[in-house]
Amino acid sequence: MTVDGFKLLADAHDYLLAAVRGVPAEAWGDPTPCSEWTVRQVLNHARLDQQALVMQITGVAPATDPFEPVDATADDPVAELAAVLEAAAAAWESRRDEESVPTPMGPMPAGTGAAAAALDAAVHAWDIARATAQDLPLTEETAERLEDIAARIVDFVRDSFGKYAPPLVLPEGAGRAEQLLAFTGRDPRWSRSSH
Repeated sequence: MTVDGFKLLADAHDYLLAAVRGVPAEAWGDPTPCSEWTVRQVLNHARLDQQALVMQITGVAPATDPFEPVDATADDPVAELAAVLEAAAAAWESRRDEESVPTPMGPMPAGTGAAAAALDAAVHAWDIARATAQDLPLTEETAERLEDIAARIVDFVRDSFGKYAPPLVLPEGAGRAEQLLAFTGRDPRWSRSSH
């Protein structure tokens, strides 16, 4: 399956924005599938990750460490996120035709880097949607489009940076989205009531 990393990134950014727009005012401090972090912290991590993934293109580092996200939000978290996503997408787009773009995971084609950023945005969109009981699942189609980039980078990131929990084993018959989430160390059946 040939995947357009730039289209995938646009779709993943839309998914993340939809999930953040749907967070109820009282739910920002709720637990998430990322066991150490609240909804606010997952949002901040996801926002900072998008900046970190393009910092070698833009020359601008995230304001704070994506892996130590603060448990606070801006006055307008949706607008803040939208501005970051727009800038990150523009950075990838500025290198669209290049076969070797510097990234925190090593040089790669711009489309592959955009797909890596899409994987990050999509799984954190799922985290936020799931934590706040929104009907915004990771679709089977999106999961299928993310499989190749996940296979390329998740183990590398897990081994090199200690990020992503160990993969979970699912019962036979699990769908593509469940398999992708489990591969990134998430319990696809996680619910607020069980935590």
